[in-house]
Amino acid sequence: MKFTIYLFIILTLFLASNSIAQAQNVILGNFSKTFFLNQLPSEINLTVNKNTYSLPKLEISHWLKENSQLTYTPHYTSEIENTNYCIYKKSFICQLTFSNKKSNHLKRTFALTVNPQAIGSSVKDIARKANKDPENAKLKIDNGKVIVFTLSASGLQLEENNSIATIVNYLKKLNYTNPVILPFREIPPVIATSSVNNLGITSLIGEGRSNFIGSPHNRVYNIKVANKRFNGVLIKPKEEFSFIKTLGAVDADHGYLPELVIKKNKTEPDFGGGICQLSTTAFRAAINSGLEITARKNHAYPVSYYNPQGMDATVYIPRPDLKFINNTPGYILIEVKVKRTELIFDFYGTNDGRKVKIIGPTVIEKKPDGSLKTTFTQEVFDRNKKLIREDIFNSNYASPSKYPHPGSTPILNKTSRHKKHKH
Repeated sequence: MKFTIYLFIILTLFLASNSIAQAQNVILGNFSKTFFLNQLPSEINLTVNKNTYSLPKLEISHWLKENSQLTYTPHYTSEIENTNYCIYKKSFICQLTFSNKKSNHLKRTFALTVNPQAIGSSVKDIARKANKDPENAKLKIDNGKVIVFTLSASGLQLEENNSIATIVNYLKKLNYTNPVILPFREIPPVIATSSVNNLGITSLIGEGRSNFIGSPHNRVYNIKVANKRFNGVLIKPKEEFSFIKTLGAVDADHGYLPELVIKKNKTEPDFGGGICQLSTTAFRAAINSGLEITARKNHAYPVSYYNPQGMDATVYIPRPDLKFINNTPGYILIEVKVKRTELIFDFYGTNDGRKVKIIGPTVIEKKPDGSLKTTFTQEVFDRNKKLIREDIFNSNYASPSKYPHPGSTPILNKTSRHKKHKH
């Protein structure tokens, strides 16, 4: 009884291993690799949408494997001297199931197989060239109206598994005069040119301002480089906006210069110094628009560029980040402007009648070493003047002397050189 059970288990594993092998390798036919390659043109053209990618015969040869094997053929009398099929197979199961009589009818055959996994490597290379992200329509405000300055475009994604199957079926036909048409799917943009009028962008809902007067050349340069990442950005209803995600990489390859940043208990040069001017200004626009702030951190010490103190937002990849939720009925379009040394973030969207009241910012503690504690409150009322949200933002700034930088110690200017922020 036990022997029968063991035999059943072994047979099951044997059949399973055979089925796996068959799934991995597809038989093209009983002919040699040389014969098959002679049927091919010098290259095979694979078409994805309107683009054609050519694969040389050498690459295709890497997909192929030529095998010779002994097969049981009842009406064939073997001329092979060593007809011990099971030794050839190196299988204990074979010895249990294959009789000596059958060994007299073995025939050596050749089979050419193709490995779909090998084709998959070539398909992935094509996908890297063919795949394309969708492009949203780029918008801007002109004379108070939303206009399109860059048209939307659909993206493309190669269907890799279906492409492998398509190539395998093509190889089986032994007719290679026509190109191989690989399947793909179009990816529509989130913001199509035709849908711009349905976004609900009808009015200015909030504005943030800051002044970077006195900034060194590299800092001003970085601010202008980063502006391009945010101007024209659209935020969907209920979407959580991430400043870091929208900003992207900050390094020399993306056009940034070294400038002072606060990190590791020091103020030292690093690529992108000055970007916090944008995060601070965006934070103020979000506050004035009545949006819900989900992540914000003040700077380690007071910085004069961000007067009035208490309404700043520091960012550094990967964290801290500035995040807020578009809790308005429509899309929000960000427009960034620079007027002389003043940075302006305008949020355009749907006016749902809300009113925003900002109380503060107020300095609640100030020490001789320049350390500060501030607070301000954001109150948001609906069109019926009912309070729907109240958020308090407390900021705790250490002394600038704790974060020395090359050449001097950063000191907070006692007299603000900046325009007061309008609430």
